[in-house]
Amino acid sequence: MSNEDLLDAIGDLEGRLSTANLGDNLFKVRVKRKHGGKRSGFRTVIVYKKNDRAIFLYGFGKNKRDNIDKTELRYLKKLAGDLLALNSEQLNRSIERKILFDIDMTEDAK
Repeated sequence: MSNEDLLDAIGDLEGRLSTANLGDNLFKVRVKRKHGGKRSGFRTVIVYKKNDRAIFLYGFGKNKRDNIDKTELRYLKKLAGDLLALNSEQLNRSIERKILFDIDMTEDAK
């Protein structure tokens, strides 16, 4: 998945298109496969808090697996809570240390 695909997924999430609310600010969003549609494409799990942050946690091809299991969901919800609890300084430090990666939203990055 490209950065543009991930940014499109955020747009879909904000527009409530092709998304599933997993609870605790965690969402599963369909992402189209290159030269294909969303139905057979990818799924990405995103921590999202409106006007604050969106963090991509996990992505998988729909042809590789059907869904995440209950154990993974519990872990991802815990991780989502931990990530939402980070303040701006902690987020920036995580990006500097390459624990998290910032998606460049400038036109040059597309």
